[in-house]
Amino acid sequence: MTKQNLSFQEKLGYGLGDTASNIVYQAVINVLLYFYTDVYGITAAAAGTLMLVVRLFDAVTDPMMGAVADRTRSKHGRYRPWMLWVAIPYGILAVAAFITPNAEVGTKLVYAYISYALLMTAYTAVNIPYSALGGVMTDDSEERANLQTWRFAMAMVGGFLVTTSVFPLAKLLGGGDRPEDYQLGFPLAMAIMAIIGVFCFIGCFAFTKEYVYHDAKLEKSNPMQDVKAMFSNSQWLIIALATLIIMTRGAMQSAAKPYFVDYYLINNMTGAFGDTSNLLSLFLGLTMLAGVGGAVTANRLIKSFCKVRVMKLALCGTILLNASLFFVPREWVFPALSMTMLSNFFHMMFVPILFSTVPDTVDYGVRTVGKGAMAMFCGGHLFALKAGNAVGGSLTGWLLGFFGYQPNVEQTDRALFGIVLAFAGSTVIAATLVLICLHFYKLTRGWLDRVAPGAGAGSEGARCSDS
Repeated sequence: MTKQNLSFQEKLGYGLGDTASNIVYQAVINVLLYFYTDVYGITAAAAGTLMLVVRLFDAVTDPMMGAVADRTRSKHGRYRPWMLWVAIPYGILAVAAFITPNAEVGTKLVYAYISYALLMTAYTAVNIPYSALGGVMTDDSEERANLQTWRFAMAMVGGFLVTTSVFPLAKLLGGGDRPEDYQLGFPLAMAIMAIIGVFCFIGCFAFTKEYVYHDAKLEKSNPMQDVKAMFSNSQWLIIALATLIIMTRGAMQSAAKPYFVDYYLINNMTGAFGDTSNLLSLFLGLTMLAGVGGAVTANRLIKSFCKVRVMKLALCGTILLNASLFFVPREWVFPALSMTMLSNFFHMMFVPILFSTVPDTVDYGVRTVGKGAMAMFCGGHLFALKAGNAVGGSLTGWLLGFFGYQPNVEQTDRALFGIVLAFAGSTVIAATLVLICLHFYKLTRGWLDRVAPGAGAGSEGARCSDS
């Protein structure tokens, strides 16, 4: 059975899955490095290495989980059941990662490695099937893009919950803003977030349905054949490389954001936002809301324009805005906030469309060479995403250490430059590189009409058509 147009309930239900996923994802990329250095009590360099090691381990498990999900058979489908099976372990491990054991630094570092690795394993076990689910709910390319804009708009809702709530809740529940207060407050704050996430995953399971399997008429393959098909697919490789680059940028800017607000910007405000934790929550929260606007705008634009062209437009916007941040005086808090919001607006125009291209690359493989496995391709894509997160998170920690960052003290000019370089400079470089990648991506509007079944690679047109 095929499915072209999805109902409001199905789109909302699918979006709830990424609301849940982003409660952990946004906490990891926006909060965890800051938590490790300023609350947990390990150095920036050690935290950077920790993030690299765990995220690389996590990335390696993605294709494995893709193979498992593609071969799952149940009365509820291949991918939906994982939302139900993993939801509660996912919630428990989200809390465990923010617990600070009363132990020596060496023991704390071991605990951080174990708890973070287990959390990301649970994230993989639910997020790979979730990503593949979007490819089997419809076989229409533009409806997939529409579904992904719902996904990422709802993802920003989850991110908004985390970024606006975690710091104030940790301060409130911990009884103050000292590191020892936050050591108590952060697990309690994450417990609230985790409960919301568990219910969102259950909602995703309840409101979605699998309609179309692209490999139903293909010969059965083993996982190694699926991996070979993935790496021999030129269009998937371009999207994977673009994802690796842009997510390195995303991890760097997100990890650097608390340092940018806390140390780089000079906060001369009075009242509630004179408190740095409140200003940080405002900064993070409004940035997330701008991301919702970007995803909604992308949904509108792709109805009239080639989605590759929309991605290029979004990248140009992020380059311009982040380059401008180097010239904004440190006292200009709200102009800096506005530019960061607009940057995330353009970034979240780009990301949903990027994710919608992955099922298209599966269709391309099936159409040209008769090979493509949805969860494996999604797993490989998330491998690239997490590898980017690993590199970006570790680069941020290493950059801060290289430029002389020290926690909870006034920063030197050299350290301040390192902060703004990680926060804004990373985006300028990454977005430029991704623009180059997209020049070689050929699955533009109408590509299915230009590629005959079994045509092989290289026969599709390379230009967008907006008609």
